[in-house]
Formats: sequence, C-alpha cells, structure tokens
Amino acid sequence: MDSVFWAELPWPDVEQRVAAGAPVFLPVGATEQHGRHMALNVDAVIPTAICERVARSVGGLVAPTLAYGTRSQPRTGGGPGFPGTLNLTAGTFAMILRDVICDLHRQNVRRIVIVNGHYENIGPSIEGIELALDAIGRHRSEDLIILRFDHWELVRPETLDRIFPDGYPGIELEHASVLETSLMMALRPELVDLSRARHDGPAQFRPYDRYPRPPVEVPPSGVLSLTEGSSAEKGGWLLADVTVRMTEYVNEEFERGDKR
Repeated sequence: MDSVFWAELPWPDVEQRVAAGAPVFLPVGATEQHGRHMALNVDAVIPTAICERVARSVGGLVAPTLAYGTRSQPRTGGGPGFPGTLNLTAGTFAMILRDVICDLHRQNVRRIVIVNGHYENIGPSIEGIELALDAIGRHRSEDLIILRFDHWELVRPETLDRIFPDGYPGIELEHASVLETSLMMALRPELVDLSRARHDGPAQFRPYDRYPRPPVEVPPSGVLSLTEGSSAEKGGWLLADVTVRMTEYVNEEFERGDKR
C-alpha cells in the first residue's frame, strides 16, 4: 500500500516503515466554528493536508489527526458561544498529546513532527511535549527529535504582502478569514460556500478578556476579520510556502540529528 496514513495501513507495513526510520507526523487541530461559510473541521483539514504532502516528500507517516482542540477563545476563535465547537481543556489536550508521543516512542518512533492548525493549541501542545519528555525520561530521549510547527508561521512575508497589500491583520484576527478560507478553497472547496459569508467584521477587540460572557466585539458570523479576497489561488500560494519550508526544515533537522 502506498498510503502515508498510519491508520490506513496494516500493522506490518507500519512496523516496517518505522523500522526504516520514517518520521511520523501528527496533525493537531480542532472542531470549531469557522463562520457561516465553512465547515467545523477547518483546523483539522488544513494540518492533515500539510502533513500528507510533507510526509510524501520525506518518506513519512501521518498519524490520526487529533481533531479536538483546546478551548476556543473569543479573540482568536470566536469563543464558546457558537454551536458546533467541541472543546478540550488545556490539561486534557496536553495529556492526550503526551500519551500519543509516549506510545509512538514505545513503538520505536524517534522522529515526530507535530503540525498545529488551531491557535489555542499552541501552549498546551508545548506542554504536552514537555510532559512526554518527562514521562519517557530525559536520559532516555537523547535519540528522540520532536518538531512542533504552527503552520501559519511558515508563510513567507512576501506571500502575506501579496495577499494583504493593505496590511496583514495578524493570525489572531485571521480566524475563518482570508487565509483559512483560501486554504480550504484549495483543499476542500466543497466545504466552502462564500455566498453564506456575512461581512460583519473585522472585530475591534479591546486589549483584555471578559468572563464569563464573551466580549460584544465578536462578530455574529464568527469571522473575526474579512472573507473578501479569498481564493483557491491564494490557498495554493499558502500551501506551497508551508509545504516547501516544512519539508526543508524536517530534512535539515533529521539529517542533523543523524550526525549527532
């Protein structure tokens, strides 16, 4: 079988590829509202697609996607006030990630690439890695290399300037906006319906959080910036940046690791 997806292969195939040194990619995302115009699985679809592309380039495997994310926040994801969003607490997310890393290590995987697609997962994913290293034992992990990417960090500044000639609003406000919409138009156009987009942004948030009720500045659509200008072509530019740069970094890091 030529699939790169761990769960699509029989166990002897997985065993053989791991024994040959295949890096294992773990997409982590969320099931979270992404406006009226997109499906709830955006944060899972995008990192999974990126992992598949890079895994094919480097001879890797893609572990099953963690499709539940850390709590959606109003200023970065719209918050819990939208139906459909399914949250994990930060501690639960970190522990799940810890357990997956530990079990990959138990099965002799020594090259792990975590690709995050959900802003609120940043801190808990770092904690999950640290907890895994504690559980494995720092003295037993000298041959283990874990890379962690937030995919939007790999987009070149030139590409952002090309997409946002009037200025990039920042990843926090780009929730369900041009970047994610364009990526989904390139990857899963059947899950995007721009005719349902409501242009009620961008949000103008105050520089603090309010609990227990979210701030009134969250647009009713759930889109924190704007969807105008989204296109599959721009999604292709973004995918090219992320795929090429991640492939370069993975090859560089794992080749370097082999020489230590």
